[in-house]
Amino acid sequence: MKFFDEARIEVVAGDGGDGAATFRREKYVPRGGPSGGDGGRGGSIVARADRNLNTLIDYRYTRIFRAEKGENGGSRDCYGKGGKDIVLRFPVGTVISDADSGEALADLDEDGKEVLLASGGRGGLGNIHFKSSTNRAPRQRTLGTEGERRNLHLELKVLADVGLLGLPNAGKSTFIRAVSAAKPKVADYPFTTLAPNLGVVRTAEGRSFVVADIPGLIEGAAEGAGLGHQFLRHLQRTHLLLHLVDLAPFDPEADPVVDARNIVEELRKYDETLYAKPRWLVLNKLDLVAPEERAARVQAFLDAYGPVERHFAIAAINRDGCEALTFAVQDYLDGERARIEAERAERHAEEQARLAALHARRAAAEEEAAKNALARDDEDDDYDESR
Repeated sequence: MKFFDEARIEVVAGDGGDGAATFRREKYVPRGGPSGGDGGRGGSIVARADRNLNTLIDYRYTRIFRAEKGENGGSRDCYGKGGKDIVLRFPVGTVISDADSGEALADLDEDGKEVLLASGGRGGLGNIHFKSSTNRAPRQRTLGTEGERRNLHLELKVLADVGLLGLPNAGKSTFIRAVSAAKPKVADYPFTTLAPNLGVVRTAEGRSFVVADIPGLIEGAAEGAGLGHQFLRHLQRTHLLLHLVDLAPFDPEADPVVDARNIVEELRKYDETLYAKPRWLVLNKLDLVAPEERAARVQAFLDAYGPVERHFAIAAINRDGCEALTFAVQDYLDGERARIEAERAERHAEEQARLAALHARRAAAEEEAAKNALARDDEDDDYDESR
């Protein structure tokens, strides 16, 4: 199956049915009165996140989705049937925005999450709603309203904890094969990865994280070179970036330091927020360097590259150094998850305190109002007694 992570569709909710203006007609009932029912509600269009999907290919060719219209109201107080809703399933991680205004409508970041995309029109009122003591034969009715219509832009951003960054053929696919059960294509030529790959890394019982491998970047990606920045959106949800660098490139004239800096610059051009994410340096393909030269090669790179947050030296092909790296990543992610959970608990506590204060002020206001009402009653009683 091909991987599609972007699409444009149009959703059209159903119109509401019209209300009816009819009168009861029965034998021996000359003036039966109004009996027109209401129109039915138009069908709405809802988005639902589904973890069993991993691509937007369903929206590659089917571009327009229309919900049913509501039925018109009928005589004898018969209400029109409402139109059926349409539920569109999307992969978890899909971001939906209005293609015309750019407004963000939904971020389907949890399995089963549902968001209303287009609301169906309201049904019109029949003439039974307009009868009164002075208008016993109303002929008024209202028409159903139109359903919402929207042009939507769909963008899939995969959910991963760690993202791999680097030049083509830097060993990202080999690394993800070494640390997880994922089996992306590996070959001795660049751009073997043409779509994002996800792998689950299990470090212990109950401890794991998801790593995302995207096609490699090259210098000039911001101008469309190679695959451009097309897949960098899949790193925006990650907590940590691993920048893989080939310490033993095939081209003898290639400078790993210059290449690594170019990748970081392309990252900055794409998104400052992504550029600011924690980024660890992973020096790969040590197996192609003589054992006695490895330490010197790594130190020479670090001296020329400049300060880094953390660095690791590995040989992904034979898993040398990968275990230490994955355990370090797991510890970092555990700390991040604990921090996020603590912040969420703090926000919840603040919200509960705000609601408690609001309820207390409301109770105090009600108590004060009751006291004032009682005081007014006492004044009225005193006035009556004085008379």
